Amino acid sequence: MVDMDLEKFFNRVQHDKLMSLLAKSISDKPILKLIRRYLQAGIMENGTVTVNKEGTPQGGPLSPLLSIIMLNELDKELTKRELRFVRYANDSNIYVKSQKASERVKS
Repeated sequence: MVDMDLEKFFNRVQHDKLMSLLAKSISDKPILKLIRRYLQAGIMENGTVTVNKEGTPQGGPLSPLLSIIMLNELDKELTKRELRFVRYANDSNIYVKSQKASERVKS
């Protein structure tokens, strides 16, 4: 088994790319606007708000769903390679038959 964690995934999600993917299946403009506002809500530290230009708020209820949408292309590639896998958000387990196969998947 190959245990894969996309390190800092939630910090690096590009808002425009994500919104483009969402717009392909969501036609409701107010919903898209609400999601964009959620992404750009910002972080308050020591009384100062920093606007988010990339990334998704971690720990929020929408973040896992947005990551699933963002990583759909990865799922398609793994399926195309006929690999068995389970993924939730940025964590994946890819099941292989041998150590050699696991090394091949990692590269």
